[in-house]
Amino acid sequence: MKIKAIVTSKETPFSLQDVNLREPDIDEVLVRIIASGVCHTDAVVLRGDAPLPLPAVLGHEGAGIVERVGSAVTEVVPGDHVVIGFSYCGYCDNCRSGKNGACEDFVPLNSSGVNGHHRTPLSTMDNTPLSLFFGQSSFAAYSTTSAKNVVKVDRDVDLRLLGPLGCGFMTGSGTILNALKPEPGSSIAIFGTGAVGLAGIMAAQIAGCSKIIAIDIHSQRLELAQTLGATHVVNSMNEDAVARIVDICGKGADFSMDTTGISAVQIQAIRCLRVYGTMAAVAVSNNEISLNLATDIVDRGLTIKGVLEGDAMPQIFIPRLLQFWREGKFPIEKLIRFYKPEQVEQAFADSNSGDVIKPVLVFDHLYMPV
Repeated sequence: MKIKAIVTSKETPFSLQDVNLREPDIDEVLVRIIASGVCHTDAVVLRGDAPLPLPAVLGHEGAGIVERVGSAVTEVVPGDHVVIGFSYCGYCDNCRSGKNGACEDFVPLNSSGVNGHHRTPLSTMDNTPLSLFFGQSSFAAYSTTSAKNVVKVDRDVDLRLLGPLGCGFMTGSGTILNALKPEPGSSIAIFGTGAVGLAGIMAAQIAGCSKIIAIDIHSQRLELAQTLGATHVVNSMNEDAVARIVDICGKGADFSMDTTGISAVQIQAIRCLRVYGTMAAVAVSNNEISLNLATDIVDRGLTIKGVLEGDAMPQIFIPRLLQFWREGKFPIEKLIRFYKPEQVEQAFADSNSGDVIKPVLVFDHLYMPV
């Protein structure tokens, strides 16, 4: 079928054009995309720091309505509202233990350009293959994706808000609630107050952390962080973040999370910890850090955890986040600004500058929430 999609190539980062989309296979679904979030990982591809072959259709925070399903699909039916998450095999030890973000085939399934059947459902009008991204390529009017990728959600929730639950918001909140699991009364320092960091702040408040410290260089983001649960904020442009965190917590923070991927910030996220503290790294980055393993880590008994997709099983965790939203504990609408597909370049620019926390491209302008 012919659809509209935003094509990314080496020559042109964004081109809204007609492309071909294959009908769903027996284990796939066709989703009419209502909206898709703009994520840092999309930007990583644009700057050439990810292995995805180009040309491609990016987008991996899609939400929409099921149009058609393959003959073997039982999880959803046409008309269901869904969030599209990342791809995972469902069969490896990690997937079977509920750690789908640590799927042993995560990289080939999400950034090799093909799906689990080793092909892409997308091509240009002259039949040049277009790489599939995260099994969905949701910067498009429709997506053909694996039934494992979709999470059914209630129809009374505005789908335009929900796409980022499939990646950014899930990564930040899941890192806190699934990977770090702080006990009530714990202290945590969260470096970077973009979508992932702010989701982490809201989750830390849900978990009952008594000291939630937000660190950033954007004062307006730090002000927003305070409204979402941060008990303290540190502008690292103006003060020594590590010294300030140690001062706030007494002996350092119990936990920290780095969402920036910046080497100097990652070092701060480690050095702000108390003895036997734990740091979670979640950012996609090619940056390296230099540490003395003995004096920086072993002597202080620290743990550094790499966390993928919030250690979450989307079919379980996304409904949990929606329940938090209904209870007023996870107000994601405060972070989102809507854009038309034709404004995709502006959406990325606003995200990069820090003016907008979570840009969302709305592909179906006729959609009306119930």
